[in-house]
Amino acid sequence: MQYKQLTASVFALLMGGAILGQSYQTAIAASTSVGQINNEQRQVTRQVAALLDRSHYLDKRMDAATGRQILSDYFDALDPNHSVFLQSDIDEFTQKYGNSFADYLKRGDLKPGFEIYQRFIERSKAYYSFADSFLKSPVSLQSNETVIMNREKLPRFKTVAEQRDFWRKQLTYQLIGMTINQDEDKNKDKFLQENADKYNASDLVKNETRSPSQVLDQRLKRQYAQLQRIDSDQIVETLLNAAMAAYDPHSNYFAPVQANEMQIQSTLELVGIGVSIQPDRKNPDYTRIISLVDGGPAARSGQIKPNDLIIGVSTEDKGMVDTVGYSTREVVNLIRGKKGSSVTVRVKAPNTPDSSARNVTLIRDVIKQEESGVNHRVISVKDKNGQAKKIGVLEIPSFYLNYKARRAGEDYRSVSIDTEKALKALNQQNIDGLVVDLRDDPGGSLDEVAKMIGLFIKSGPLVQIRDNRGNIQVYEDEDKGKQLYTGPMTVLINQGSASASEIFAAAIQDYGRGLIVGSTSTGKGSAQIQLDNLALGSATLTQRKFYRITGGSTQNKGVVPDVPLVNIYEGMEFGERSMKNALAWDTIRAAPYQPAGNYSRETLQSLNALSQQRQAANAQFAYLSQLNRIRNEEDDKKPVKLDINDRRTFRKNIEAKMLAAENARRQANGESPYSTWTAYQAAQDAELEVRSRLKQAERPKLPENEAFVIEAANVMLDAQTANNQRP
Repeated sequence: MQYKQLTASVFALLMGGAILGQSYQTAIAASTSVGQINNEQRQVTRQVAALLDRSHYLDKRMDAATGRQILSDYFDALDPNHSVFLQSDIDEFTQKYGNSFADYLKRGDLKPGFEIYQRFIERSKAYYSFADSFLKSPVSLQSNETVIMNREKLPRFKTVAEQRDFWRKQLTYQLIGMTINQDEDKNKDKFLQENADKYNASDLVKNETRSPSQVLDQRLKRQYAQLQRIDSDQIVETLLNAAMAAYDPHSNYFAPVQANEMQIQSTLELVGIGVSIQPDRKNPDYTRIISLVDGGPAARSGQIKPNDLIIGVSTEDKGMVDTVGYSTREVVNLIRGKKGSSVTVRVKAPNTPDSSARNVTLIRDVIKQEESGVNHRVISVKDKNGQAKKIGVLEIPSFYLNYKARRAGEDYRSVSIDTEKALKALNQQNIDGLVVDLRDDPGGSLDEVAKMIGLFIKSGPLVQIRDNRGNIQVYEDEDKGKQLYTGPMTVLINQGSASASEIFAAAIQDYGRGLIVGSTSTGKGSAQIQLDNLALGSATLTQRKFYRITGGSTQNKGVVPDVPLVNIYEGMEFGERSMKNALAWDTIRAAPYQPAGNYSRETLQSLNALSQQRQAANAQFAYLSQLNRIRNEEDDKKPVKLDINDRRTFRKNIEAKMLAAENARRQANGESPYSTWTAYQAAQDAELEVRSRLKQAERPKLPENEAFVIEAANVMLDAQTANNQRP
């Protein structure tokens, strides 16, 4: 069996040829027949079961207990919202296969998995039949009834009557939301048309002519059409992914279609927009953007962010297609196309009204993961005495490395090479300090992060790696004491900083080489191998875990900043700690090392107090904190009243708070406030359109993003003052 070492990055899927490995989470089914099982499917099932049983990092046997867990995860993979299967289905199959499910997998016997999938089909068809009948009659949008939309943690229904009552409420809730969205879209259309000369945004006018019931009916028909397109390979993918997910969230199986896409991606020559996607965990009908590929059209636009939801796609020859209810495969098929052609993606932030969605037009391009690379600049920040200080800023989008060119002996780009050039340029400008910005950095090459750390420390261990047999490898600084940058520094991280970026931040923190500022990182402290030579498709398998030189893992806990800043992902189910069956945090023996410095508890308390004062007085941080509070008011785990007037009031209240937050920061910066929510939305769309026409290097930094860099610099200057005051 062929093994290919993976990097320390999150195993990203690049849209532009990407098909999602976690697509088993989407709650769609197949036609009345699940298809025939073939010998390749049996063989790959035996292979995956053996790999999990013998080669996974956890060293967990695939015994009866593990089989019961896999069976439970399979139910959840098919029905994440606990609204399709009845409890009697779960009880029946658990009694029938619970103690033997692992043995079936190890034998390559797919009968139980396909039998369960057939039941899922039957229950799903019942739902679509119910919905079709329900939407043909008038639906009351005013009642005192309530519904909890997120049933992930709730028990399954015991009776068909209970289940259908939820389906009725669920469909009513969707109609209420779509009716409100259409009303707001019509107001926005009218405003844009009346102010076309000011905003030049006629392409943003939706002109929706369908009723909410018609839109929802068409969404459901698209889902039902997917029932007829699922083949037996996809069922095997669902089942094997459930088996791998029972071990950890980063072990995945890819059916042949996906495996072929992964081979395309390994060339780093994709034509697309450069985003990684998966079904939204809370609502699989929505497609969530997980990360952006550095240098891709989406990243260059400056208009798309990780965690955005895709709700529509428009191509050059078609109008805007509502993609709510589409599988990730179908979204990919809409987005990818020829190099140089355009595609418009309609996106919105989570827990925000659809009326806040924005259309982003992108030109499909060849995506090379290291295309834009490291960026460096110098900013001026005043210290406590009012003296201007020159602060270097290093923006590290990922720990990239062109493996293909390096293996071929050609000139190649890598993050360490580019950082070395950037540091030399910054040193020539006699900077007073350095901010290394690793926000939303998904990771990358383990070799590269080791070289990067070596640029900032003299010598010593960098990171420890433990394999599934308990063997520990210590990566050491191998540049013979070379230290390219010796001055003060801070490292800026957030919840989107993962894997290799966490290794870098942890080493800088452990050596006392600099301060870590921002919010706690993702917590992805594992590495996978890629298996390309399975009987069918391919897979990734977690076999190693990263540890800090102090012995603590970065897994799950992530890197905790010395000085916390506003967390823009607060309240979102995002990162390792929100994933099911994530590997646990633990420790191993520390590696011997000599700290370069340290920050006392008193110093850190003082730095935090000073930073909190500045954040409280900063209009940008106040704005972001308020957005967090507003976003978290919407909780789909709590009962929601099925009354359109009640929902309108709630929505208007949210919009009023968002408008007030925006106007507060505008007034703090001497700008005129927006008169209405509609005017604000139109102005925002127009501003994003202007930014998209500028080259990335020419695009002004967004003030809410730049506030973090400036505060990181201020923390560093405070630390210098504190160090100078030491006796």
